[in-house]
Amino acid sequence: MSRNDALRAARLRAGWRTIEAAAAALTDHGQQLLDDRQFTVSARTWRRWEGDRPGWPAEETAIVLHDALGRWPEELGFTTPPGWIRPEHHEEDQVRRAFVSVTAAALVAGPVAPQHVDPALIDYFQQQLEGHYRADMFLGPHDLIGTVSAQYQLIDKLVRSARGETRRGLLRVGAAYAALVGWLYQDAGDMDGAAFWRGVTQEIAMRSRDPHLIGYSLVNQAQVRTDLGDGHAVVDLCEAALDDADHLVPKVRIMAMQQQAHGASLTGERALVDRLIDQAGQLLPRVDDDLPWGNACRRTPGYLEVQRATCYGRLGLGSEAGALWTQVLAIVPETARRDRGVYMARQATAAAAAREPDQAVEIARTVAAIAVETRSARMRRELVTLERAMRPWQDAPVGRDLAEILEPVTEGN
Repeated sequence: MSRNDALRAARLRAGWRTIEAAAAALTDHGQQLLDDRQFTVSARTWRRWEGDRPGWPAEETAIVLHDALGRWPEELGFTTPPGWIRPEHHEEDQVRRAFVSVTAAALVAGPVAPQHVDPALIDYFQQQLEGHYRADMFLGPHDLIGTVSAQYQLIDKLVRSARGETRRGLLRVGAAYAALVGWLYQDAGDMDGAAFWRGVTQEIAMRSRDPHLIGYSLVNQAQVRTDLGDGHAVVDLCEAALDDADHLVPKVRIMAMQQQAHGASLTGERALVDRLIDQAGQLLPRVDDDLPWGNACRRTPGYLEVQRATCYGRLGLGSEAGALWTQVLAIVPETARRDRGVYMARQATAAAAAREPDQAVEIARTVAAIAVETRSARMRRELVTLERAMRPWQDAPVGRDLAEILEPVTEGN
């Protein structure tokens, strides 16, 4: 039996009469098995699998194929790569459960044995936090979630024994760690996990009695609502954060204003977007605190123009957004791979909106490589948005080029 016949026979045994039906059924099966709504297998990919050179699927896809069809890829006519070792399904399932069990580090049952807590630990965790922020720029979410959530768990344990200012200091740094874990889950595409950890952030911020952290936690909640497309909720949360703006450090006010601008873009209010980002820009020179968290406005080149360009893209202002992305990408370092990938994906969508499909596809070539490397769900979502913007050209050569470029991103899910 030739290569393509093995998979075809398995498909027909499963009752999948056409390649399109098989791709749709495997996509549904994989999303349920992996608890990952981003998992996708296209009909184009399946058609290649049944061809003379089927290649080799990503490991997660191999597991889904085995679970759906009862056979591993080498039994289905795929070309086995050197060194391939079958993953044990129960081990993969344990890894997946560990990843999606987002509450494990935050809801540790007490009481714990009392211990002495040295105040110097506050500085230690703050210094570690800055390193995690830098690592996130280079690594993406998956490699950091376990490390950062484990450190949060240790902070939570120490809080239970600490007293006075030491306890309050640990609560403050704990809120920052919880916020980072929430962001990592959000970047990984797990919005349930992100929402849970944003809630933990708000609880710890409230316990710390720190008004700056409370405002920061509300902005964190607004970020989740932005990704969910709920513009009115974004505005509500940011207005709540700014209720006592005079008592907040400029950094928190900037974060709330720029996030409220995202909410305004979701409700179609271009003038409000510009007004909020312009007001935030007036505060940038006044950012001089030494707080270890929320420093994206210092760390990210062109921070506010990134927000403006993103908002313009949502509003369908392709030419204006494209011009801003060109300016931003000129100053974002090559080492910030994940951020550059997200920005370039948005730049490509802006080019499509400006009816420049060839430029959009050329940009997408670079983005696809970065998306495979970083495994950022946020970047994959941006590429899905690009695909939608390119639908007018889906049957043209440029549209087929885009489908081919994005195929490795789909297969990596």
